[in-house]
Amino acid sequence: MTHPTKSRRVLVTGGASGLGAAFVAEFLKRGDRVLIGDLQPPVDPALVAGAEQVRLDVTSDEDWASALAWVEEEWGGLDVLVNNAGIAAGGRIDVIGIDEWQRVIDINLLGVVRGCRTFVPMMKQQGSGHIVNTASLAGLVHPPVMASYTAVKAGVVALSETLSYELGPYGINVSAVCPGFVRTPLASSLGGSDAVADKIAARLIARSPYTADQIATAVMAGIDKKMMVIVPDRAARIAVRTKRLMRPLYDRQQRAFGARVFAMTEGKA
Repeated sequence: MTHPTKSRRVLVTGGASGLGAAFVAEFLKRGDRVLIGDLQPPVDPALVAGAEQVRLDVTSDEDWASALAWVEEEWGGLDVLVNNAGIAAGGRIDVIGIDEWQRVIDINLLGVVRGCRTFVPMMKQQGSGHIVNTASLAGLVHPPVMASYTAVKAGVVALSETLSYELGPYGINVSAVCPGFVRTPLASSLGGSDAVADKIAARLIARSPYTADQIATAVMAGIDKKMMVIVPDRAARIAVRTKRLMRPLYDRQQRAFGARVFAMTEGKA
């Protein structure tokens, strides 16, 4: 696949660290102009050197309006919107509170919705654009003890598919990115009321064989191909195929995981 030769105008939310920063670095390597939307300064300034930054809380309509104003004034348009900002979350249904559900919905789902609502009118006027929404393997495969996360990430996948069909006639592509566990600082956003679930999630993130750089490179290939759903790592692709083609095996795996959590939480491990 040939890389785009024209310098693109790109906004990456959550681009100051983790997978977002890896996305920023990949776009910069291609000669694109990149704007980071984040609440924090870059963790590794050298990695994203050359990118601009605006303060962006993805739950804030005012911050989105400011980001739009910056893009209009500085660039006059936007070619790629990467809705990447998010938090890790999870927990047993009877342990975590509605406030925790609301937080992950506000950031991981409505943050994406706000980004799309903000920049779709501009892209429609241009007659072009690409929206890339970071979902997760959890949007396609739904393990136990992760209800808030899987529900929200499945929502991001569904939103992306709907918008792909809705916005296609305007020349706008939409992709959902669905990686498995990646070694990033995402675990630092854990801190819910279900300590057992947080411990499991942190361990899975830490043990991932994939780095953010590896995932970002694979995602860029999917963006080049304008794929609607990008599953960038082999482990995630195997999990998706198992669910689709070997459902009894998939069910046994997830029930076994649920049984291990039950043993841990009920003191039988």
